[in-house]
Amino acid sequence: MIKSEIVQKLSEQFNLPHKQARLIVDSIFNNMTRSLALGDKIILRGFGSFSIRVTRDRLSRNPKTGKAIHVSSRKIVAFRMSNSLSSRLNKES
Repeated sequence: MIKSEIVQKLSEQFNLPHKQARLIVDSIFNNMTRSLALGDKIILRGFGSFSIRVTRDRLSRNPKTGKAIHVSSRKIVAFRMSNSLSSRLNKES
């Protein structure tokens, strides 16, 4: 599912104009992005949590040339699903 599909479903489900649904979705993602940038953890009960992790500096290789290159540490977004989501996804049919 992509962002425009989320907007469409929100618009249909709550009988909202498409523009208003897009503003709501954009606002949610902007606030999530801002919170993560500040180092906050986002917890969505029943779904999962998003947090920032920092990778370490490491030595890697250029796949084309095989030459060793230095990769600096960086921040990445980590997602951990909730137990209830995990159960729903992995339940026996």
